[in-house]
Parts: sequence; C-alpha cells; structure tokens
Amino acid sequence: MLSLNNLNPGKAKVRGRKRIGRGPGSGWGTTAGRGEKGAGARKSAKAGRVAFEGGQMPIHRRLPKRGFKSKFPKDTQIVNLAKLEKAAETKTFDAVVLFDLGFIRSVNKPIKILGTGKITRAIELKVNAISESAKAAVEAVGGKIEIIAAE
Repeated sequence: MLSLNNLNPGKAKVRGRKRIGRGPGSGWGTTAGRGEKGAGARKSAKAGRVAFEGGQMPIHRRLPKRGFKSKFPKDTQIVNLAKLEKAAETKTFDAVVLFDLGFIRSVNKPIKILGTGKITRAIELKVNAISESAKAAVEAVGGKIEIIAAE
C-alpha cells in the first residue's frame, strides 16, 4: 500500500542543498556564486529595498497620486435593511446580535444602518448611526431606534 512514509522517488536523484562558502574544493568557495564586485556581492544589499529598481525612479513615485486618504479613518461597519429583514426571528438588533448573525466583523467598531432594501416588520435598533432613509423606513413600520455613542 502506498502512503506518505514509504514514497520512493524512483530513479530521480534526491539532491542535497548547495553548501555555499565552504572553500575552493566545493566549487562554491571564494565569491560563493555571487560574482565579483557590486551590490549583489554584498551580504546585506542583494535585493535592496522593497521597491528598488536599480536606481530608476520607482513606480510608486512615477505614478500620479489622486484623492485623499485620512490618517484617522472612521472604521464604520455597514449593515443594510435588507439583511435585517432576512433575520426573521430576530426583533432587537444590537452589536452582539449582529455579530452572532454574521452581519458585522467586530462588536467594538461602530455600526451604521443604511436604507438599501425594504423592512416590513417593527424592529428595535441599538446602533451608532443610521441614514435618514433607513430611519424613515424603520419608523414607518413602527420600529424603534436608539443611537448609542461610539467608544
């Protein structure tokens, strides 16, 4: 029976690793396969920096930059009304319930409800933010909204 402990490579040779820098008799002595002088011959500068392109202007500096990226982004988790409608047996939604249902990834980050989709039953929401359209839709079917402060 063939299993992992009795695999045989057959006629293929199983090669050992190259033992570099072990004297002239090994064939990989002196320069140890690195050639002569230059950055490639130095022990610390083989690859250079991550985006180094041999002195050419790196691509991240050649390409134009557009837009704005905040240093302090508000990492808000979005949940649509359509998802809340799918959870038919649940009436009250807070961070723990939304996390258990798999609608959000973290209990600690702020949650915002958006108005995509329809809601047909009265629900209670305890979230950090809600859009105007979602607020109107929830209140139209007799639901309650409680805005809690983000930590």
